[in-house]
Amino acid sequence: MLSSSAAHLETPELDSEGPTLLHAITEHGGYAYVSMATLAAAGDPRAAEAAREIAWEQLHSGPWHSVDPVWRDAYSMACLHVARLHFSKSELSEALRVLDMGLIMGGTLLRKDLDSAVQKVSAVAGDASRVSEPRAERDVLRQVELDEAEVLQSLPVKSLSLKIVVKRPGLSLEGFLREYFLSGSPVIISDSMAHWPARTKWNDMDYLRRVAGDRTVPVEVGKNYLCPEWKQELITFSQFLARIEANDCSSADPTYLAQHPLFDQISELRKDICIPDYCFAGGGELRSLNAWFGPAGTVTPLHHDPHHNILAQVAGKKYIRLYPASLSEELYPYTETMLKNSSQVDLDNMDEIRFPKVHDLEFQDCILEEGGGLSTSWMPD
Repeated sequence: MLSSSAAHLETPELDSEGPTLLHAITEHGGYAYVSMATLAAAGDPRAAEAAREIAWEQLHSGPWHSVDPVWRDAYSMACLHVARLHFSKSELSEALRVLDMGLIMGGTLLRKDLDSAVQKVSAVAGDASRVSEPRAERDVLRQVELDEAEVLQSLPVKSLSLKIVVKRPGLSLEGFLREYFLSGSPVIISDSMAHWPARTKWNDMDYLRRVAGDRTVPVEVGKNYLCPEWKQELITFSQFLARIEANDCSSADPTYLAQHPLFDQISELRKDICIPDYCFAGGGELRSLNAWFGPAGTVTPLHHDPHHNILAQVAGKKYIRLYPASLSEELYPYTETMLKNSSQVDLDNMDEIRFPKVHDLEFQDCILEEGGGLSTSWMPD
């Protein structure tokens, strides 16, 4: 057990904003939540879990964008109460799991409290783990090398046979802006990540387990988000890494950590990367910073993003196909609101009867190598 002083998680934001938040929740009909949260603040573990469950149900009462922000903050509050009680009993893994749930699903009002609580729990957990015997060997991410014929056989028809994305080492900001950004032309900037600590650290699975292994992350399971069997899960990063290590490229249910603000959640990993100056070319601003971790064979369906992208390949290689945005309609986008940025065309199993226009469309493609950054405002696969 921790000492009484060490066993306490400081929550200054909750202490100052709590009464106002509870009042707002009451105005949204959350009387049962307020009752449970009040008991939770007094140290009742059952009430804390009940408050979290009430908020969780509200988060799943409809589409995510329609959930009132007050219930996201309510979920954060309940997670802090639950985590504080777990921490006081030295249940560090449980405390960390609940705090991560607050970061992933909660609102912004109590974000500072969640972040500082994660730091304290992680520090205590780290002190405890250092007493265990260290491993003699590092577990390094395995790189599978395929010859050119094998690569081409696994890619969609016509891949790497038409126009290849230009590769430019030492590209200046002025050159990037003038030659590529303003014209909307894709380019691979081949030497922009040599100084990133992630280039070496993220090939060491033991390092990833050490800094993020106990953290809970959202993952996608299944071929891709357009398949009916696709689902989402919440697992620890260590469990995710174990699935990657055990992955068979032919698996029908790969696990993929996709488009998640991982660096906002796990600050240790954020320290391993740098934001390229190219992101601010032309006076722009960074819209989002997301991470994708996946095993070999992971495929993202043909889709269109609402803003300019720079994709940085830290480890491994990725085939990317790009169609001009002007050809969006010829790529048969879904009509459903939730999928309207995605194409119905499966390039790996092309149905030319249903989608006759696709075969002759112009595109560029490439294999993005480890350490390369791809800038694009086209439509990537």
